[in-house]
Order: sequence, then C-alpha cells, then structure tokens
Amino acid sequence: MPPITSERLLFRQYHNNDFVFLMSLLSDPEVVRFIGNGETRDENGGNKFLEWIYSTYESGENIGLRLLVRKEDNALIGHAGIVPQTIDGTMEMEIGYWISRKYWGKGYATEAAEALLDYGNNQLDTQRFISLIQPDNISSQNVARKIGMELDKEIVLDGRNVNLYSTK
Repeated sequence: MPPITSERLLFRQYHNNDFVFLMSLLSDPEVVRFIGNGETRDENGGNKFLEWIYSTYESGENIGLRLLVRKEDNALIGHAGIVPQTIDGTMEMEIGYWISRKYWGKGYATEAAEALLDYGNNQLDTQRFISLIQPDNISSQNVARKIGMELDKEIVLDGRNVNLYSTK
C-alpha cells in the first residue's frame, strides 16, 4: 500500500529514537489534557505507551499512530493514525490526532485527519470511522466535523465520558 501523505505532512512509524519527541507530547499537560485520564506520563509511562503504539502496527499496514513529519523541514509536529478500538464489543477504526502545542492553530490536525479518512476510504475500503473525543475538547470536535463526522453517541470509556463521532 502507498504511504500516507498530505500536502504538508508525511506519516511514518515510530522508532525507538523518537522517544524524546513522544515524551515531549506525553509530558505536556496541555497536549494530554483531553487524552485518557488527562495526566502527563513519566518515562516509564512513555515506554509503555510506545510499546502500545508498536502493538497497533500489528493490526495492518499503515494502521496505528504515525509520526507527523512536516515536509518543508522534517520537523516532528505530532502524531496521528487509524487505531483499532473495541467499543461496546464492536471493533471500530478510530482516526486520532495529537499535535505538539507549538504547532496548534495551523490546520495540521484537520489535514492529518482528512488524509487518514481518505486513506481509509480508498486504500482500506472502509467507510465508517470514529473519533473518541472528550466533551470539553472543542478543537478536536471541530476537526471531526470538518472531515464530515457527526456526534453519534456519548459513551463511558475507562470511567470517563466520551463523545463518539463517526462518519456513518
């Protein structure tokens, strides 16, 4: 399958030497505010998260969180990907995106999400995608709407209220 790209971004797998960048995301309270329990992670938590990322790669080619690399200067600006999630006993494919704070407000999350949706529709031949977004995360809700997702339902995931947005 072709790699995932967009106008300004390349998507590539994580490698062990990307750990410092991953920790820059995981240790920023604003970046993780609406991720999981909203708490930053230490190095041990970062290692566990990286192992989880690697495990998602076993689900298929171009599945799992990918580093977002800005084409113009090879800067690492965040990560995004199509990630398998089990919701109410059903396997779903989630489009997820995290952008490093210094790159917020530049349209990268929307661009990444659009590229993932296009890839999923055309290369994976999948029409339904979800995004799991906490109710106060207005920015991510806006990204989901921009790529054509609508609020499907509210669920409780790991003890937290989460809005499930979907494409169909």
